[in-house]
Amino acid sequence: MIDKATALESVLRKLKKLPVGHCIDLRTYKRNRSLLILHVREQEYIIYEDGYETIEHQCALKGMKKLLKTLFKREFPRSNKIRMYELGEYNEDKHRREMKKL
Repeated sequence: MIDKATALESVLRKLKKLPVGHCIDLRTYKRNRSLLILHVREQEYIIYEDGYETIEHQCALKGMKKLLKTLFKREFPRSNKIRMYELGEYNEDKHRREMKKL
């Protein structure tokens, strides 16, 4: 769990070290909204947004800060903490993860 105030810098730092083909999952505390960031090629990423909207974004590392800031405001508006999972090698099962069972 990371604070929302420092989440942007933490995610960008993690993305620079992320190997090609691996992904990171960002979720709210309740795990009902998520951003899945996949490292496709060198300096190129795909973000799967699943929450208020279900959209796929493509972005280079240059524009990632601005895009993530917009997505954090839309998907995590009232969150103080964000869960960050490093999922390793990407496969289709990771695109649709199960929500928390209550």
